[in-house]
Amino acid sequence: MSASRRSGTTDELGPDEPERSGGDGPTPPEGAETPVGPVGPDGTDLLAALLDGMDAALCAFDGDGIVTHWNREAERILGWSAAEAVGRHGFAGWAVREADAEDIEGRLMSAMHAPGRQVHEFALLTKDGGRVLVRSQSAAVRGPDGKPAGLYFAFSEVHAQIDLERSIALSEALFDDASWGVVLVDADLRPAVVNAHAARALGTGRTAALGRPLGDLLTRGVEELENALTHVLAEGAPPAPAELWVGVRTPEGEKRRCWRSGFLRLASPLAEEPVPLGVGWIFQDVTEAKQGEQEASLLRFRANQLHRAARAAAECEDPAEAATVHLDFALAGFADHALVDRVMGGASADAEGAGPLRLMRVAATPSGGPGPSALTGHRGLPVRYGEAHPALQCVARAGSVRAGVGSAPADEAREWARARLWPDDTVHALCAVLRSRGRTLGAVTFLRGGGRTAFERSDATYAEDVAVRIAAALDLADLTGAADAARRGEGA
Repeated sequence: MSASRRSGTTDELGPDEPERSGGDGPTPPEGAETPVGPVGPDGTDLLAALLDGMDAALCAFDGDGIVTHWNREAERILGWSAAEAVGRHGFAGWAVREADAEDIEGRLMSAMHAPGRQVHEFALLTKDGGRVLVRSQSAAVRGPDGKPAGLYFAFSEVHAQIDLERSIALSEALFDDASWGVVLVDADLRPAVVNAHAARALGTGRTAALGRPLGDLLTRGVEELENALTHVLAEGAPPAPAELWVGVRTPEGEKRRCWRSGFLRLASPLAEEPVPLGVGWIFQDVTEAKQGEQEASLLRFRANQLHRAARAAAECEDPAEAATVHLDFALAGFADHALVDRVMGGASADAEGAGPLRLMRVAATPSGGPGPSALTGHRGLPVRYGEAHPALQCVARAGSVRAGVGSAPADEAREWARARLWPDDTVHALCAVLRSRGRTLGAVTFLRGGGRTAFERSDATYAEDVAVRIAAALDLADLTGAADAARRGEGA
């Protein structure tokens, strides 16, 4: 237990009565709470409790260098009890080596006449004869007259101090110079501390984000993020990082970002039982890498589909059936419906100079439900397309055409699809021209519903690859049909 002498200079080092305001009372050791008044009948009991509750070891000397105070942490580090330490003169022969005593005690006692605190490092002896390297802070303790009456000497093991300094340095570096986002989220799932990188990623300032709901900072992915934070508060950190897709508000509009996130539950080290203070959320933007992985995976899948379609089409005796095989393989993961329209009056090298352009439906996927595409049997019957229909534009330009309903209401979107003779759920369309042997044969149209994204340039490239194969199959069907007709004529 800690001890304090109740005579001599003890009253100056630890008064039994609370200090009067305006006095130059004793400077409390760093880390100790400043008492506001005695608790119980004796203020010395409060002083002893404060000293014993400190995380740092504390020793105090009077003006003559006599040890007056010795707390539990000092006993833990050096092994000397308060009864053995209090009353000794200096450290010589018991807490430090005789050879080092004069230098160490001189450095310590000089703190009584120096302003502020003095920091030193030196080796102390343990009771069992070992040596402990400590880092100390010492400062003068002044009496009621303002003159130095002694000093306090707080110390801790150097490695513990270094660990503390490293922790503080790491914390400051994370919130200043880290190249990834760091956010401390409180138990109410609101940001409490945000570093500079995270503030930039969220599109806001470091202070502007504090205390705001996550829904104010993100447009998408809020539910998934809050679910992760709630899980960490209740169960602890997950075993591996999680990749979260979120929507971030920017001056240019919403941007989708993928953040690889790690979570740590924060608990107070001062509580007897772990009390969650919040969650440490560390994330890094991996959007470009994830998009690259997705694009590479999509290219592999589409290349595999083209390969499989080619092998399946090669087994078809009827070239027109081979065209529907290419169409079916292309739909997987790409579109919901597809249509194949041929130019009426035969293929032409220059569609613009061939007079009024009309198309007839030769193949389509079922619009009422899933199923393989089939030949329609509507040869010779034109499709009632308007003049500005995307399929007609595609054939006239001999190039791909994309169309979409945009952000129109559901009723207007259905009307938009019906006007173009497409299924009612269509919101995105992509038309690719059918070309073979330098001639335009028609167009293939891919349609997507509301659950899919709009067609992009990479989608148009894939559609054009499929269109080349369909056109080749249809051209072969024409040649085969012409050859069969010729044979029948010769036979007649």
